Formats: sequence, C-alpha cells, structure tokens
Amino acid sequence: MPDVRLEPSWKSHLQEEFNKEYMQNLRAFLLNEREAGKVIYPKGSEYFRAMELTPFDQVKVVVLGQDPYHGPGQAHGLCFSVRPDVRTPPSLVNMYKELNADLGIPPASHGCLESWAKQGVLLLNSVLTVEHKQAASHQKRGWEQFTDKVIHELNAKREGLVFILWGSYAQRKGSFIDHTRHLVLKAVHPSPLSAHRGFFGSKPFSQTNHYLESRGLAPIDWQLPEIES
Repeated sequence: MPDVRLEPSWKSHLQEEFNKEYMQNLRAFLLNEREAGKVIYPKGSEYFRAMELTPFDQVKVVVLGQDPYHGPGQAHGLCFSVRPDVRTPPSLVNMYKELNADLGIPPASHGCLESWAKQGVLLLNSVLTVEHKQAASHQKRGWEQFTDKVIHELNAKREGLVFILWGSYAQRKGSFIDHTRHLVLKAVHPSPLSAHRGFFGSKPFSQTNHYLESRGLAPIDWQLPEIES
C-alpha cells in the first residue's frame, strides 16, 4: 500500500493480512489504477486513518460505513466524515438532526468527526478507497475481507463495545457480532432516502452512552468542537 500507516496496536492484530494473496492483489490493483492516471480517494496516507486515530485497545464504539465519499476533497479515512472545509453531506446532516433530538446537541457547522474518533469511536468504512466520481468502484477488490478481519478481532478480543449498524449493508457485514459480549444497535441508514423509516427517533447516541456508563466507562462527548476557518 502506498504510504501505509498502521497504528502499532492494530499492527499486532492485522500485520499477517498484508502478506495474504488478497491483500497483494489489492495492492497491485491500487498501484495499477494510479499508474493509469486515476484519482483515488482518500490519499494513501489516510487509508487507515480510522485506526490511526482510534487504537485497538481504545475502541469503545464501532460505526460501520460502506465506501469513502468520491467527490474532491471529501474523504479523509473516516466513515461519514468530511474535511472541515467541505459541505456536510446529507447523511451526516441527518445524523446531526438525530443527535439534536436525542441529546439536545445543536448541529455542528462542519462535518469533521475526528473528535469522535479520538474518543474511541472507530469510524470504519467497509471499503477504504474509491475512484474519483465513481461510487463503489473499489468494491470486491479485497478491502471487505480486510475490514471483516478488523471487526472479527474486535468482536473476539474486546468486550463491551457498541457496534452501530445503519442500513442493510452494515447489518449484513456485522451479522456475526456476539450480542452477548457487545451492544449492537441497528437502524435504517441515515441517508435522506431512508432516514424517515426508522433512523429518526432511534436514539443511538444516548443508548451508546448509557451502555458505556453502565460498564463504568466515560461516555462519548458527541458535541463536536468548532474548527477555526
């Protein structure tokens, strides 16, 4: 992988994956795409940004996304999140609406979720790269197998995590999670196409914090800090 950065605590759980054939094939695919002049998001140093900001032993919550945003300047390695100077995407706008209804937290003026990640919210996409303006273009190239391994390791070797699975794709991907060891919250996707069918009113943020506090852990401060322009 170009410019790979894998946070040390994750490396001990995932290092062997990089030697497997599927990962070698994925590496070759990405290099070929770049050599063909295609623009790939996010940049190589941010492929594993979610794990860089949220070390393995500090994960409290896992939010599963699908693919990175495919517009210029949006993706930076965290699902649902965009860089601070980019317009907040519609699904995240709906997440902010639910956060406001659930906990009374007013919507942030930006869409950068790094503050959540630094508190233990792993914002993990299933597929970690995408071609410019080509939605889902890197599906079934190997990333899904890698991120399945991420979830398997958390499921088996940690206890008392909150897995937030929005939409059928995330729910299928997380179908093996052990409900006796972890809290699994399911709802429809926050996309404008589906949010009114059960995402609004699902109270994922307060449910997460109640569970963490019941286990003696600090809750997540879901209020995002303002970012200076």
